Amino acid sequence: MVEAFPIRPLAVGRQCAYHRAPMPKHPPHILELAKKGADARFRELLDEAALLLHSFPHLRDAFDKDELPISFILKRDADRPKAKAGRRRKMSAAARKALSDRMTKYWAARRKAKA
Repeated sequence: MVEAFPIRPLAVGRQCAYHRAPMPKHPPHILELAKKGADARFRELLDEAALLLHSFPHLRDAFDKDELPISFILKRDADRPKAKAGRRRKMSAAARKALSDRMTKYWAARRKAKA
């Protein structure tokens, strides 16, 4: 029996795992609405967690620091200083000139060899 619609792997571009046609892209306004909905749901969950902690104060210390609610983790991480980006060493003018001369000589030899 020959399968009418062979299943392609999901790793091929934006292919759906069960269909041959590419997955449709959603319009920007739909994505914006989805973001707003997710943000609203997140706030509801934070309010619910605050209500539970208010109703059951003994739960405030009943979990490890690694198991903190997301709002606490975000606040905790916001206070930490940002990691500095790796600094680049500055080349002196003499080093730049020496590098320039070496590369000029290198590329001249490459052009000569190619011709």
